Amino acid sequence: MNNNMAANRRGRPPGARAGSPDPIDIHVGRRVKLRRTLLRISQEQLAGDIGVTFQQVQKYESGHNRVSASRLYDISRVLDCPISYFFEDIGDDVTTGRATPEPRTGEGLSDSQAGYDDDPMLRTETLELVRAYWRLHGGELRRNVLDLLVNMSKRE
Repeated sequence: MNNNMAANRRGRPPGARAGSPDPIDIHVGRRVKLRRTLLRISQEQLAGDIGVTFQQVQKYESGHNRVSASRLYDISRVLDCPISYFFEDIGDDVTTGRATPEPRTGEGLSDSQAGYDDDPMLRTETLELVRAYWRLHGGELRRNVLDLLVNMSKRE
C-alpha cells in the first residue's frame, strides 16, 4: 500500500505528515475558539452544552481532533452562527501543500445557488456587524455610526 492510500485510510489528506493535524482542522478549531471567546463562553460551558469534556473542546480548537459534522452542527447552534462561519477565510496559507480534489463545475446548480458565495449579505461578518450595531444604546449613536460608515464607503 502506498503512502497516499495509507494517509487516506487514517483520515488525513495525501501528503499530510503522520501525527500532524490537518490545516483545515486547525482553521476550523481556531474559528470555534474565536466565536466562543467573542461570546465570552468558556470551554467548560461549550463542552457541557455539546456533551463532551472541556479537554475535547481544547483538542477541537487546536485542530488535534477533527470535529464531526454532527458535532459541528451542535457547536454552530450553541455559538449561534451558521456552519459556514467555521470555513470562512480559508486561504492559500491554509490549503497550500494540501492535496485537495478538484472542484466540479456548476453542473446542476441553479443561478441562485451559483451566486451564493458572492452575496455579502450572506456572510457571517455582515451578521456580526448588524448585531453589534443593534447592541449600541440609543438611536442617535446608531445613526452616527451609520452615517460614518456610509461616508467612509463613499470614499472607496
